[in-house]
Amino acid sequence: MPGKSEYPVQLVQPDGRRVLDREHAALVADIGPDDLRALYEDMVVARRIDIEATALQRQGQLGLWAPMLGQEAAQVGSAHALHPDDYVFCSYRETAVAYCRGVPPTDLTRLWRGAAHHCWDPHAVNMTNPNIVVGSQGLHATGYAFAAHMDGAETATIAYFGDGASSQGDLAEALGFAATWSAPVVFFCQNNQWAISAPVRVQSATPIARRAYGYGMPGRQVDGNDVLAVLAVTRQAIARARTGGGPSFIEALTYRMGPHTTADDPTRYRSAAETEQWARRDPIDRIRRLLEREGHWDDAFGTRVAQRSDEMAAVVRRATIDMPDPAPSELFEHVYTTPHPLITEQRRAYAEYLAGDPGGPSARGEGVPR
Repeated sequence: MPGKSEYPVQLVQPDGRRVLDREHAALVADIGPDDLRALYEDMVVARRIDIEATALQRQGQLGLWAPMLGQEAAQVGSAHALHPDDYVFCSYRETAVAYCRGVPPTDLTRLWRGAAHHCWDPHAVNMTNPNIVVGSQGLHATGYAFAAHMDGAETATIAYFGDGASSQGDLAEALGFAATWSAPVVFFCQNNQWAISAPVRVQSATPIARRAYGYGMPGRQVDGNDVLAVLAVTRQAIARARTGGGPSFIEALTYRMGPHTTADDPTRYRSAAETEQWARRDPIDRIRRLLEREGHWDDAFGTRVAQRSDEMAAVVRRATIDMPDPAPSELFEHVYTTPHPLITEQRRAYAEYLAGDPGGPSARGEGVPR
């Protein structure tokens, strides 16, 4: 049996009651009523944007979307723990993190509509774009963190990934390097119980957070549907990274209420009873019950949040539908950071093809680098 300290960190129960945990409660002791309402609002708005994007895909306006319904507390709580100069390396599901980092809602669907190679400018918000190669962001985060450390920067990076990605070799390499070289990176696993149709039990026979011990770094499980608990443990890990303590591993226990992506049908591999059980642990309902219990909720606030969430959803819808198609030549932009002769030649050959000259000089091999 695990010791008391090995149970998932929880500060708010599903019914809104506080949990006595002096260590972690102290980490969020500064979170007052206004801050609680801000956390609630960010979760509600992020969920509304996510639901709207899913609807846009169903209506043929997006090619694909990866819903994060049910994971709002894990994402908003961790995002609120970050400093502006910390850098985020995401997977493809961190819509709420992007919203909290200041990504304009108008940019959230650009990649998924096929209108660009990316969604937003990563340098503007210190957050990478959606990463489709499962687990590779762990290596990117570790390399960036180590380089920043070598430069003397007192910052941290955070790598978001799922339970399925925890089985990828890229993550194993990243964990090993980060621990050995004390890279200031936080590995944040959103264990949403399902990697497409594979349950988490086939990813690990032990809690995923325990893998961290083998690499020589602290690992912590947290109730991923408890926004305050997530905020507390992420603050702790970020502080450790920023002050030279090295990497940490967080496993946020949450649940993907919807499909893996809009190309998936979760009813084929999981039961309605399981989904209903997790629905009773809804992260937004939990923080609302806390606000109600402590006298910080009123109907005017609820109405204002609902209106703002609808407004943001309308912005996403309008921006998606009105999004201009890119020029065909933009296919070759941002492939390399510096000019490359092969890309230059491919761009010219494609231009000839579009101009109706498939047998032009490029097609005959003239001027093609050897």
